[in-house]
Amino acid sequence: MGVFPTGGVTAFAGSRLVARGDLATVAGAAHENREQSPLIFDDATGRTVELDLRGSAEEIRARLPMPAGPPKPARGRPKLGVTAREVTLLPRHWEWLSSQPGGASAALRRLVDQARRETVDADARRQAQEATYRVMTTLAGDLPGYEEATRALFAYDRKRFDQLTANWPGDIGDYVRELNAGADGASG
Repeated sequence: MGVFPTGGVTAFAGSRLVARGDLATVAGAAHENREQSPLIFDDATGRTVELDLRGSAEEIRARLPMPAGPPKPARGRPKLGVTAREVTLLPRHWEWLSSQPGGASAALRRLVDQARRETVDADARRQAQEATYRVMTTLAGDLPGYEEATRALFAYDRKRFDQLTANWPGDIGDYVRELNAGADGASG
């Protein structure tokens, strides 16, 4: 079944939005519209969510994954979530890293944390743009102005994007414009 979203999802039957909300709620609405082969999108990523719509709505909900609870305490040393991987650097990089307080690993962690803080807006903007593109490709790939709307999306031309998607079926246009607003909102 793949990865399940932890946030909101949206279901479309054709060009009509049939449900929005948590996965259990949307699964029930998708079941009611199963003759139309509904598509369910993870609002955060724009990826489609595959559900087995066979059986009753209760059976579908019962097959959904349960949220993971707190981990059981284990004996021995606690897991710190550290993963050892190979990093290839030039000798001058290793020299600099080894001279840093705490050694190479601590210095790399500080550098990564700093880069994450500095790029949070750009990362959110890119993720919203990618989610919009995934949904557009699936729902609107054959609609008039799709190619131009895609160009406007990647040029961060919100006004042009809105103009080009205004004539799309209402629910599709509204949804992609909402997703695209996340790309704008993250840019400040």
